[in-house]
Amino acid sequence: MRLKDRVALVTGGSRGIGRGIALAFAREGAAVVVSYRQSEAQAEETVAEARRAGGRAVAVQADVANLDQHERLIAAAREHFGRLDVLVNNAGIGVREPFLEAKPETWDHIFGVNLKGAYFLSQRVAQIMARGRAGKIINISSVHDVKPMPNNSIYNISKAALLMMTKSLALELAASGVCVNAISPGAIYTDATKVFLTDDAYHSKVLQKIPAGRIGTVEDLAGAAVLLASPDSDYITGTVLYVDGGMVLQ
Repeated sequence: MRLKDRVALVTGGSRGIGRGIALAFAREGAAVVVSYRQSEAQAEETVAEARRAGGRAVAVQADVANLDQHERLIAAAREHFGRLDVLVNNAGIGVREPFLEAKPETWDHIFGVNLKGAYFLSQRVAQIMARGRAGKIINISSVHDVKPMPNNSIYNISKAALLMMTKSLALELAASGVCVNAISPGAIYTDATKVFLTDDAYHSKVLQKIPAGRIGTVEDLAGAAVLLASPDSDYITGTVLYVDGGMVLQ
Protein backbone atom coordinates (compact mmCIF):
# COMPACT_ATOMS: atom_id res chain seq x y z
CA MET A 1 0.00 0.00 0.00
CA ARG A 2 1.63 3.19 -1.22
CA LEU A 3 -0.14 5.51 1.23
CA LYS A 4 -0.20 3.33 4.33
CA ASP A 5 -0.43 5.45 7.50
CA ARG A 6 -0.76 8.67 5.50
CA VAL A 7 -3.54 11.16 6.32
CA ALA A 8 -5.02 13.20 3.47
CA LEU A 9 -7.46 16.09 3.23
CA VAL A 10 -9.37 16.25 -0.06
CA THR A 11 -11.48 19.36 -0.63
CA GLY A 12 -14.54 18.86 -2.79
CA GLY A 13 -14.16 15.17 -1.99
CA SER A 14 -17.80 14.18 -2.02
CA ARG A 15 -18.18 13.73 -5.77
CA GLY A 16 -16.48 13.70 -9.14
CA ILE A 17 -12.71 13.96 -9.29
CA GLY A 18 -12.39 14.59 -5.56
CA ARG A 19 -14.37 11.48 -4.74
CA GLY A 20 -12.25 9.40 -7.10
CA ILE A 21 -9.05 10.65 -5.47
CA ALA A 22 -10.39 10.10 -1.95
CA LEU A 23 -11.33 6.50 -2.77
CA ALA A 24 -8.00 5.81 -4.47
CA PHE A 25 -6.19 7.11 -1.40
CA ALA A 26 -8.30 4.87 0.83
CA ARG A 27 -7.53 1.82 -1.30
CA GLU A 28 -3.84 2.63 -0.90
CA GLY A 29 -4.16 2.67 2.89
CA ALA A 30 -4.64 6.37 3.64
CA ALA A 31 -7.01 7.93 6.12
CA VAL A 32 -9.02 10.63 4.36
CA VAL A 33 -10.85 13.77 5.44
CA VAL A 34 -13.56 14.28 2.83
CA SER A 35 -14.37 17.99 2.71
CA TYR A 36 -17.71 19.01 1.20
CA ARG A 37 -19.65 22.24 0.88
CA GLN A 38 -23.24 21.18 0.25
CA SER A 39 -24.16 17.50 0.01
CA GLU A 40 -23.66 15.71 3.31
CA ALA A 41 -25.32 12.60 1.85
CA GLN A 42 -22.81 12.37 -1.01
CA ALA A 43 -19.92 12.96 1.36
CA GLU A 44 -21.09 10.24 3.74
CA GLU A 45 -21.51 7.88 0.79
CA THR A 46 -17.90 8.55 -0.19
CA VAL A 47 -16.80 7.93 3.40
CA ALA A 48 -18.71 4.65 3.53
CA GLU A 49 -17.15 3.44 0.29
CA ALA A 50 -13.68 4.47 1.47
CA ARG A 51 -14.16 2.39 4.59
CA ARG A 52 -15.36 -0.57 2.54
CA ALA A 53 -12.15 -0.23 0.54
CA GLY A 54 -10.18 -0.71 3.72
CA GLY A 55 -9.35 2.89 4.51
CA ARG A 56 -10.42 5.25 7.25
CA ALA A 57 -12.45 8.33 6.42
CA VAL A 58 -14.56 11.13 7.86
CA ALA A 59 -16.72 13.81 6.21
CA VAL A 60 -16.40 17.47 7.22
CA GLN A 61 -18.49 20.36 5.93
CA ALA A 62 -16.62 23.52 4.96
CA ASP A 63 -16.67 26.23 2.31
CA VAL A 64 -13.01 26.67 1.30
CA ALA A 65 -13.76 30.22 0.16
CA ASN A 66 -14.50 31.02 3.82
CA LEU A 67 -11.04 31.20 5.39
CA ASP A 68 -12.51 30.97 8.89
CA GLN A 69 -13.66 27.41 8.12
CA HIS A 70 -10.21 26.07 7.20
CA GLU A 71 -9.29 25.31 10.78
CA ARG A 72 -12.17 22.86 11.17
CA LEU A 73 -10.73 20.74 8.35
CA ILE A 74 -7.28 20.64 9.91
CA ALA A 75 -8.77 19.97 13.35
CA ALA A 76 -10.74 17.02 11.95
CA ALA A 77 -7.59 15.43 10.53
CA ARG A 78 -5.79 15.80 13.83
CA GLU A 79 -8.73 14.73 15.99
CA HIS A 80 -9.64 11.63 14.00
CA PHE A 81 -6.28 10.56 12.61
CA GLY A 82 -3.61 12.41 14.58
CA ARG A 83 -1.79 14.15 11.72
CA LEU A 84 -1.99 15.56 8.19
CA ASP A 85 0.39 14.50 5.41
CA VAL A 86 -1.38 15.34 2.14
CA LEU A 87 -3.61 18.18 0.99
CA VAL A 88 -5.53 17.94 -2.29
CA ASN A 89 -6.98 21.30 -3.34
CA ASN A 90 -9.71 19.89 -5.54
CA ALA A 91 -12.69 22.14 -4.76
CA GLY A 92 -13.36 24.34 -7.75
CA ILE A 93 -16.12 26.13 -9.61
CA GLY A 94 -16.69 27.60 -13.05
CA VAL A 95 -19.36 29.91 -14.42
CA ARG A 96 -20.00 30.17 -18.16
CA GLU A 97 -20.00 33.91 -18.79
CA PRO A 98 -18.78 35.75 -21.92
CA PHE A 99 -16.05 38.31 -21.25
CA LEU A 100 -18.18 41.25 -22.43
CA GLU A 101 -20.86 40.29 -19.89
CA ALA A 102 -18.56 39.27 -17.02
CA LYS A 103 -19.48 40.56 -13.56
CA PRO A 104 -17.20 41.43 -10.62
CA GLU A 105 -19.17 39.11 -8.35
CA THR A 106 -18.45 36.20 -10.70
CA TRP A 107 -14.72 36.99 -10.47
CA ASP A 108 -14.89 37.12 -6.67
CA HIS A 109 -16.87 33.89 -6.45
CA ILE A 110 -14.61 31.86 -8.75
CA PHE A 111 -11.35 33.24 -7.38
CA GLY A 112 -12.59 32.80 -3.82
CA VAL A 113 -12.81 29.04 -4.30
CA ASN A 114 -10.31 28.26 -7.05
CA LEU A 115 -7.45 30.43 -5.83
CA LYS A 116 -7.88 32.33 -2.56
CA GLY A 117 -9.33 29.35 -0.70
CA ALA A 118 -6.69 26.97 -2.07
CA TYR A 119 -3.86 29.43 -1.35
CA PHE A 120 -4.70 30.11 2.27
CA LEU A 121 -5.65 26.54 3.09
CA SER A 122 -2.28 25.51 1.63
CA GLN A 123 -0.58 28.14 3.78
CA ARG A 124 -2.17 26.84 6.97
CA VAL A 125 -1.44 23.21 6.11
CA ALA A 126 2.12 23.98 4.99
CA GLN A 127 2.85 25.63 8.34
CA ILE A 128 2.15 22.27 9.96
CA MET A 129 3.95 20.22 7.31
CA ALA A 130 7.06 22.40 7.40
CA ARG A 131 7.48 21.76 11.11
CA GLY A 132 7.60 18.04 10.35
CA ARG A 133 9.76 18.66 7.26
CA ALA A 134 7.49 16.55 5.05
CA GLY A 135 4.21 16.82 3.19
CA LYS A 136 2.46 16.84 -0.17
CA ILE A 137 0.18 19.53 -1.59
CA ILE A 138 -1.62 18.66 -4.83
CA ASN A 139 -3.60 21.30 -6.72
CA ILE A 140 -6.26 20.14 -9.18
CA SER A 141 -6.11 22.55 -12.10
CA SER A 142 -7.37 22.03 -15.68
CA VAL A 143 -6.09 21.94 -19.25
CA HIS A 144 -7.68 25.37 -19.42
CA ASP A 145 -4.76 26.70 -17.40
CA VAL A 146 -2.94 26.84 -20.78
CA LYS A 147 -5.74 26.18 -23.27
CA PRO A 148 -8.44 28.87 -22.98
CA MET A 149 -12.07 27.86 -23.17
CA PRO A 150 -14.51 30.30 -24.82
CA ASN A 151 -16.90 32.19 -22.55
CA ASN A 152 -15.06 31.06 -19.43
CA SER A 153 -12.31 33.66 -19.17
CA ILE A 154 -12.52 34.07 -15.39
CA TYR A 155 -12.30 30.31 -14.86
CA ASN A 156 -9.38 30.06 -17.30
CA ILE A 157 -7.52 32.87 -15.55
CA SER A 158 -8.09 31.32 -12.13
CA LYS A 159 -6.59 28.02 -13.29
CA ALA A 160 -3.63 29.73 -14.94
CA ALA A 161 -3.04 31.51 -11.65
CA LEU A 162 -3.24 28.17 -9.83
CA LEU A 163 -0.30 26.99 -11.95
CA MET A 164 1.84 29.92 -10.82
CA MET A 165 0.66 29.34 -7.26
CA THR A 166 1.87 25.74 -7.53
CA LYS A 167 5.31 26.80 -8.76
CA SER A 168 5.63 29.65 -6.25
CA LEU A 169 4.71 27.51 -3.27
CA ALA A 170 6.94 24.69 -4.49
CA LEU A 171 9.90 27.07 -4.66
CA GLU A 172 9.37 28.47 -1.18
CA LEU A 173 8.62 25.14 0.49
CA ALA A 174 11.19 22.88 -1.19
CA ALA A 175 13.82 23.32 1.51
CA SER A 176 11.27 22.36 4.18
CA GLY A 177 10.54 18.99 2.57
CA VAL A 178 7.05 19.93 1.37
CA CYS A 179 6.33 19.07 -2.28
CA VAL A 180 3.76 21.07 -4.23
CA ASN A 181 2.49 19.82 -7.58
CA ALA A 182 -0.57 20.11 -9.79
CA ILE A 183 -2.71 17.82 -11.92
CA SER A 184 -4.45 19.36 -14.93
CA PRO A 185 -7.31 17.17 -16.18
CA GLY A 186 -8.70 17.26 -19.68
CA ALA A 187 -12.18 15.98 -20.53
CA ILE A 188 -13.19 13.65 -17.69
CA TYR A 189 -16.45 11.82 -17.08
CA THR A 190 -17.94 13.07 -13.81
CA ASP A 191 -21.43 13.79 -12.49
CA ALA A 192 -20.98 17.39 -13.59
CA THR A 193 -19.72 16.69 -17.12
CA LYS A 194 -21.69 13.61 -18.15
CA VAL A 195 -24.69 15.75 -19.09
CA PHE A 196 -22.58 17.25 -21.87
CA LEU A 197 -20.32 14.32 -22.66
CA THR A 198 -23.20 11.90 -23.22
CA ASP A 199 -24.60 14.14 -25.95
CA ASP A 200 -23.48 12.46 -29.17
CA ALA A 201 -22.69 15.64 -31.08
CA TYR A 202 -20.75 17.22 -28.20
CA HIS A 203 -18.99 13.95 -27.43
CA SER A 204 -17.83 13.68 -31.04
CA LYS A 205 -16.61 17.29 -31.02
CA VAL A 206 -14.58 16.74 -27.84
CA LEU A 207 -13.05 13.51 -29.11
CA GLN A 208 -11.66 15.36 -32.12
CA LYS A 209 -9.51 17.35 -29.68
CA ILE A 210 -8.09 14.30 -27.86
CA PRO A 211 -5.29 12.38 -29.61
CA ALA A 212 -5.84 9.38 -27.33
CA GLY A 213 -9.35 9.04 -28.78
CA ARG A 214 -11.31 8.68 -25.55
CA ILE A 215 -12.76 10.66 -22.67
CA GLY A 216 -10.89 10.25 -19.39
CA THR A 217 -12.21 8.78 -16.16
CA VAL A 218 -11.69 9.74 -12.54
CA GLU A 219 -9.55 6.60 -12.23
CA ASP A 220 -7.15 8.06 -14.80
CA LEU A 221 -6.67 11.05 -12.51
CA ALA A 222 -6.60 9.08 -9.29
CA GLY A 223 -3.43 7.23 -10.27
CA ALA A 224 -1.60 10.52 -10.81
CA ALA A 225 -2.81 11.78 -7.43
CA VAL A 226 -1.62 8.63 -5.67
CA LEU A 227 1.81 9.06 -7.26
CA LEU A 228 2.10 12.68 -6.12
CA ALA A 229 0.89 11.80 -2.61
CA SER A 230 3.27 8.87 -2.20
CA PRO A 231 6.99 8.64 -1.30
CA ASP A 232 7.62 7.82 -4.98
CA SER A 233 7.36 11.56 -5.72
CA ASP A 234 9.56 12.88 -2.91
CA TYR A 235 11.90 14.49 -5.47
CA ILE A 236 9.10 15.94 -7.61
CA THR A 237 7.95 19.48 -6.87
CA GLY A 238 6.69 22.41 -8.92
CA THR A 239 5.48 20.03 -11.63
CA VAL A 240 2.19 19.89 -13.52
CA LEU A 241 0.85 16.55 -14.79
CA TYR A 242 -1.53 16.91 -17.71
CA VAL A 243 -3.95 14.00 -17.54
CA ASP A 244 -5.74 14.76 -20.77
CA GLY A 245 -5.06 12.13 -23.41
CA GLY A 246 -2.87 14.65 -25.22
CA MET A 247 -5.48 17.41 -25.48
CA VAL A 248 -2.98 20.22 -24.87
CA LEU A 249 -0.92 18.93 -27.81
CA GLN A 250 -3.65 19.90 -30.26
